[in-house]
Amino acid sequence: MGIMPNNFQPIPEKLRDFRTFLVMVWRHLNLPDPTPIQLDFANYLQNGPRRSVNEAFRGMGKSWIVAAFVVWKLRINPQLKFMVLSASKDRADNFTTFCLRLITEIPVLQCLLPRADQRCSKLSFDVGPARAAQAPSVTSRGIFSQITGGRADIIVADDIEVPGNSFTQPMRDKLSEAVKEFDAILTPDGSIIYLGTPQTEQSLYNALPERGYAIRIWPARFPSEEQMENYGPGRLAPFITQQLEQNPALVGTSTDPRRFTDEDLLERELSYGRSGFQLQFMLDTRLSDADRYPLKLSDLIVMGCGASDGPEKPIWASGIGNVVNDLPCVGLNGDRYNSAAYLSGAWIPYTGSVMAIDPSGRGTDETAVCVVKMLNGFLYLTALRAYREGYSDSTLTDIVKLAKAQQVNHVIIEANFGDGMFTKLISPYFTKDYPCLIDEVKHSKQKEARIIDTLEPVMSQHKLVVDRNVIIWDYESTKNLPPEKALKYQLFYQMSRITRERGALSHDDRLDCLSMAVGHWVEQMGQDVDRRMDQRKDALLKEELKAWENEGKLSIAMNRIALQKPTSSLTREAADMLFSFHSFTLGGSLAKASHSARNRKGARKVY
Repeated sequence: MGIMPNNFQPIPEKLRDFRTFLVMVWRHLNLPDPTPIQLDFANYLQNGPRRSVNEAFRGMGKSWIVAAFVVWKLRINPQLKFMVLSASKDRADNFTTFCLRLITEIPVLQCLLPRADQRCSKLSFDVGPARAAQAPSVTSRGIFSQITGGRADIIVADDIEVPGNSFTQPMRDKLSEAVKEFDAILTPDGSIIYLGTPQTEQSLYNALPERGYAIRIWPARFPSEEQMENYGPGRLAPFITQQLEQNPALVGTSTDPRRFTDEDLLERELSYGRSGFQLQFMLDTRLSDADRYPLKLSDLIVMGCGASDGPEKPIWASGIGNVVNDLPCVGLNGDRYNSAAYLSGAWIPYTGSVMAIDPSGRGTDETAVCVVKMLNGFLYLTALRAYREGYSDSTLTDIVKLAKAQQVNHVIIEANFGDGMFTKLISPYFTKDYPCLIDEVKHSKQKEARIIDTLEPVMSQHKLVVDRNVIIWDYESTKNLPPEKALKYQLFYQMSRITRERGALSHDDRLDCLSMAVGHWVEQMGQDVDRRMDQRKDALLKEELKAWENEGKLSIAMNRIALQKPTSSLTREAADMLFSFHSFTLGGSLAKASHSARNRKGARKVY
């Protein structure tokens, strides 16, 4: 099938520079010649350190360039062994298939075609001149597949960090442990090359310098001095810093104008949102200060909440015993959900229940709905829903059903959308199935600042309690979306990523809805919970004392029952003793058994 090893000829001298070889490959593929930034990327692959992390913006063509690099290295030395790892096995297989296609189609590479007695598949293949070995010349694996026992001279980790495996801290920890296996399969003097775009502020790539890796960064725009400081010393590609030194006016313009114009990057920034664009295109993962992300998931109290009753005083604590490990947490590194350390007092009915609705039309935005209840100055988030059907009949009906199930007594609707049109549409549904008070609210303040100013004081004082089922629903509600989009729709991702910068989030419907509901209760949150508990105890005590004087709702007179049939075996004195005050005090055995049968029209005569 291929050419025998003894016919193998050295690569032409002019192709020993990988940049020249890359131009040849691009022309073979009928692509425009590589741009200056792509050629700089190629130069670093050829002459960079043995352990490197190559971060480049989305769409730069990293994987294509490295595929050409693999076959170029094999053309120079056919005895090399490559292992390509990606987030998914399919992506790794596509990389291997592309390499094999280049070998098959480009004349100068056809001497590498596998022989009939060698491996040749999309999973792995040998090059013709390679000597017999257990490891193939090129093999592809998923990052979490079995790689123990393999051997490689060069390991290529191609986009191993993606949204699907870096959503939560446990996922990031699992990925961090998986890449440690690279050293066990790497041959002496071998190389490890990471290619990628950071997916979270706590990206794996940030931790690799501590393991001896050099980082090189190629952002989509020329960065400002502040952004250059965020990258860290020596990490920004010299190709970019040299141009900035020669012309400081380049700050904010495209580093690859032949492929991405300034207008194109602006459109992408609007689509991704400011924080998403900073990650995906500017590759900026540094948290400039603790106040940049002011809302912390660790400030919440997470527990099971009832629809009608709640604890009088849940006590927050951040000890290791209070960390909730069985719920998906999409917060930043070190941010965890905490359960209540102690529930003080009894479970009593909430003093109010409000439903907030943030309407939207059809499209990428959601109609968000949440229910927040009040008790003793604590707010309880007991339900959350989001709809993408706009104002369809099923959406409106489902919202009313949720209000009824949650015993809502007040509905507030943002009137900015359609100038109150949504209120007019949903009001008949409430009138028919669940009449309750409906009000509209309008906002004029910058959205991000309004949300933070509303939620931060409540959360920092640990006054916001979240039902466990809300977290589960929020996480699972986006599973039908692509991984790169799912995270941005989730309430608790939005909560942990919002900043005061305009357009910080590409989607903020659920968080905005929560801030509306919390804002409704702000004026009533200045309650002293201990004083409220004491007042309730005093009221109960007074009722018990009145009962001894045969007065009040706990008295004998109010709690006598009528016997259905006269009987000589039960005297008046015996009846009074049987249905005395003590039997009907709260918690008494007869109180629970006969609560539903109590006389609603006053005392009745006992015969």
